[in-house]
Amino acid sequence: MSAAKLRLGPLPKATTVKLAVTMPADLKDKLDRYAAQHSQAYGEPVDAASLIPHMLEAFMARDRAFSKGAGKRPPPQTTTGHAAGGS
Repeated sequence: MSAAKLRLGPLPKATTVKLAVTMPADLKDKLDRYAAQHSQAYGEPVDAASLIPHMLEAFMARDRAFSKGAGKRPPPQTTTGHAAGGS
């Protein structure tokens, strides 16, 4: 296998938080294969779990609909303290 450039380049160092994710076994197998190829291409060992946040970041960066609203937060919800339909 040649060390071709992958879409996901070398991984930056970052502060992290832990998140549990459930996925189909065949997707996990593909992630493991991608991690192995990434390790070979960039000469630094990496596992599938380390790749997932970078893949998601790249995915969201290319999502035009998300990017258009990325800087906007939904307005805060207000509560009046009254039950629906009450007086």
